[in-house]
Amino acid sequence: MPRLKKIALGCTAALPLVLASCMGAGGNIPSASTPITQSEAQTGAEAHPKLLAEFGGAMTGSHAQYVQQVGRNIAVQSGLGNAASDFTVTLLNSSVNNAFAIPGGYVYTTRQLVTLMNNEAELAGVLGHEVGHVAARHSQRRQARAQRNTLLGAAGAILSGIFLGDSGIGQRLSRGFLQGSQLLTLRFSRSQELEADQLGVTYLTRAGYDPRAMATVLQSLAAQNALDASLQGRGDATLPEWASTHPDPASRVQTARQMAGDRTGVTNRDTFLARIDGLVYGDDPEQGIIEGRQFIHPELRLAFTAPQGFYMVNGTRAVSINGQSGQGQLSTGPYDGNLSNYVRNVFRALGGSGQALAPASLQRTTVNGLPAAYGTARVNSGNGQVDVVVFAYEFSNGQAYHFATISQAGRSGVFTPMFNSMRRISQAEASRVVPRRIDVVTVRSGETVSSLANRMAYDNAKEQRFRVLNGLGSRDTLRAGQKVKIVVRGT
Repeated sequence: MPRLKKIALGCTAALPLVLASCMGAGGNIPSASTPITQSEAQTGAEAHPKLLAEFGGAMTGSHAQYVQQVGRNIAVQSGLGNAASDFTVTLLNSSVNNAFAIPGGYVYTTRQLVTLMNNEAELAGVLGHEVGHVAARHSQRRQARAQRNTLLGAAGAILSGIFLGDSGIGQRLSRGFLQGSQLLTLRFSRSQELEADQLGVTYLTRAGYDPRAMATVLQSLAAQNALDASLQGRGDATLPEWASTHPDPASRVQTARQMAGDRTGVTNRDTFLARIDGLVYGDDPEQGIIEGRQFIHPELRLAFTAPQGFYMVNGTRAVSINGQSGQGQLSTGPYDGNLSNYVRNVFRALGGSGQALAPASLQRTTVNGLPAAYGTARVNSGNGQVDVVVFAYEFSNGQAYHFATISQAGRSGVFTPMFNSMRRISQAEASRVVPRRIDVVTVRSGETVSSLANRMAYDNAKEQRFRVLNGLGSRDTLRAGQKVKIVVRGT
């Protein structure tokens, strides 16, 4: 089945996200780490396939081989293993900016985060930071403090403080909405983030890389963060696409520079750019793509439009729809041909075992030729009452898909235009959906930021996107012979 999967409505793996924290005051930084234990190796081996499923699967081919080579080289500097082969380094087919490592020698980065980098030292720095968390056993320390642990640690329910308070039903509902967009994370303290950054800088130095790369990749992450906020219509840049509970990278740039000092090393910029040329950028059509406020899935042959003022995040299990007045997601589940039962089952799963959740009534309708059913349940939460709506559609392939939304009581109508926008697309429309890719080009005489940015495969913010993608400030210019990245359409 294509990549839009059934939403997991209970707790999911808590995944540590990359390089997005405020820096705290110092601490003692260990120069070496205790090697991987048998127990950690077993934990990692059990978690590995679950993580692959959560983040779009492992990529193969030359791009993945290159990331594996760099990742193993930096990971072995940690002392967790004696040989590069002790580490499993995976390039994930995910359009979110993310990287993490787990006990047992498993290291991951998404292709999207790799495309934001501008040299090999930055790639090594990101992976080194995550290996640093594992080397310092940060997840074990955090897990020991949390009783609500899942695969790796305590799950953070971001929506709870917005609509649902800390009630049991609120926690279950918020986790359900967050999982599809990969927003559950492991929370690290400020001192732990500092330690992981310092370890990352140490590993860069040991491997011969320029340790200043830690600061430059943080700067790119902060710039991408701000750009995403602007494009999504958010008034601040504190919640990036990957919604990390490690706070803002912008505040850490200067500290990372201080950590590096006046040490230098190789960056392997040209090698890096050559090796990532052609890498998919943004959404993979096999998982559906977001174009502005529209989501379109060429394999599932469906499309819908998010409400005005909302933005979407495309996850491997669901598409999340986020705004100030509500949240929701599109997902799917087992379907036996009875759409009313399907809606009831979604409500039942959202309620969990602790509290029954059922719609006050069920309505049948037709939306753009699709049989549909929907219902609303009003739920008491710590912050007042909320409305949970499940709106399901039957497609001709014998599959059902549904929106599950949450909003303050009486305000679920904000999602009505979205519910009514669901449609089945034609094969011709599906065939026109092609991925975006990174194209590395050499700047020719007379070419400028403006002229190259005009080639970016977007309808808006072309120059801003180009500058962030290439780590260029607002006043930076280009020189002939320089290699830069642009985003193009291509199969």
